Formats: sequence, structure tokens, C-alpha cells
Amino acid sequence: MARVRVLPESARLPGRRETENALSLAHRMPRLVLEARRVAANLAHGIHGRRRAGIGETFWQFRPFVAGEAAQRIDWRRSGRDDRLYVREREWETAQTVWFWIDRSASMGYASDLAQAPKIERAIVLGLALANCFVEGGERVGMLGLMPPRATRRIAEAIAQTLVADRTSLEEDLPPQAPVAPQHEAILISDFLSPARDIAAMVEGISSRGARGHLVMIVDPVEETFPFQGQAVLHDLEDGLSLRIGDAISWGKAYRLRIEQHRAELQELARRRGWTLTIHRTDRPASEVALRIMTLVAASRGTGMGGR
Repeated sequence: MARVRVLPESARLPGRRETENALSLAHRMPRLVLEARRVAANLAHGIHGRRRAGIGETFWQFRPFVAGEAAQRIDWRRSGRDDRLYVREREWETAQTVWFWIDRSASMGYASDLAQAPKIERAIVLGLALANCFVEGGERVGMLGLMPPRATRRIAEAIAQTLVADRTSLEEDLPPQAPVAPQHEAILISDFLSPARDIAAMVEGISSRGARGHLVMIVDPVEETFPFQGQAVLHDLEDGLSLRIGDAISWGKAYRLRIEQHRAELQELARRRGWTLTIHRTDRPASEVALRIMTLVAASRGTGMGGR
């Protein structure tokens, strides 16, 4: 009778640590929110527009009354607090909406020794930082399939709470294909390791009504360079499959070629739909890619879409 070796659970489930990290973020979320706020504070404000006074229903600010203005604009309650006259200004209500989606599937839990952070942490920090900047600029931010658009100054906390509470989309590596309204913006943050045809179908679904969009591909340096030698075992963190290879150097050449082809397909997809593709390595600072995305959004609303 053949002898059967029973492996420990950690060996039978390769990548379990990364999977658990990707699926349980509650204890890390406060730190990620603080990091996102630091990133947002370091960005140049105003690159995508600022709040301005206008016709609307949302209170913006009080400002001193200027001689020559209509007297009915004076807010007498506020003016009664001191010796000056004040006008209540309302926010210009043509604010655009930015929709986010952040991949939290198991593959996003990966982090090599070369990375500053796991892919999932970098994706969340980037999403929260950008959301904070957009709201500060007078825009509304929502989460595809999870949260309607909001303009609260605590948008980072609102998104963090939404992500922690959600358990339905942890295994989804692509967002829902629900169409986004014209003139709205979609920012999708993922490693985008799904087949290009699936990503194309998702983009087509979201942009079918004319929405603009940006794909932000988060990659670990090791995933990009494959710097291995000799024998190696590759683990699929989402399907639990393993692949043993005898010559990592030769296999790595084919791997890098496939990665290059995959990215070329995504770049063509983005170009065809008028979207952008940005590739961010986790050994680079989050502020670097955040500034780029803000610049691309500004360009899409002015002179047209850019590309990588």
C-alpha cells in the first residue's frame, strides 16, 4: 500500500497567510487611514479644481459683506455675533462624481521583501488619499457597488468603514459592470491579473454610458521582474493551485514576455475606450502615483485623456 504523507494545513494551503491578510483588514484600517491622510496632505491641492461659490443648497462658508451687494444676502444671525456683516455662501453644485473600486481579493495580499507594503494596503491607502483630495476639491466620492456618492470631509473614514463591513466582494477581483453616468469618473485599483477579455468586458460595462475611467495596476517588484533561479514553486493565492518549475531563469523569460503582452492588451483597451492605465510598483511611494492620477483626472476634464 502506498504511504500517504499528511501535510500540515499551512503547507496544504499555500499562500494562506497572504489570503488571511487580504481578507481581514479591520485591525490595520486605522493605520491605513492615517497614512492616506498623510499622503493627501503632501499632494498639491487644486490640481483637479476647487470649491467655489455659486447657486446651490449646500452651505460652503461665511464671508464678509462687500459694499454694493444686495442687502438680502446678509446673514443677520451670523452678523449679530460681532461688529461685521457676513454673507452666507453656498457651494457651486456642479461637482462631479468620482467612483472608486479597490480590489481586495487574495492575490492583493502579496508582498515581497522589496515592497514597502502589501499590494492591498497600498491600494487602500491610494484610494483613501485620492478620495480625500477629491472631496476637499468639492467633488463627491462613491464606491462602486458599495457606497453612494458623498461629499463628507470624513470620506476616508466612511470608505474604510464600508470596506471593513463588506464581506460580499472579498473574492471578486473585478468590479461590477454597472454603467456609470456620463461625465462621472471611475478609478479602479487592482493588480489586474484577470484575463484581458474579462477586464475588457468590465470596462465596457462601466463606460457604456460615456463615463471616463482610470485603471491603476498595483504590482510588487518581484511580480514584475521574477528574479528567481533554480527550482521554484509558484502558488496561486486565489485558487490554491501550485506549479513546480525546474528552471526558473528560462521560465522567467516566458513569464516576463506574457506580462508585457498582458499590459499591452490593457493599454490598448484603455486607449480604445479613452481611459488611462497607470502601473504602480509597491517599492515606490504612494504619493507618486496619487499625484499622477489627480493629474490624469484634471486632464480628462480639460484637454482630454492622457495615457501611460
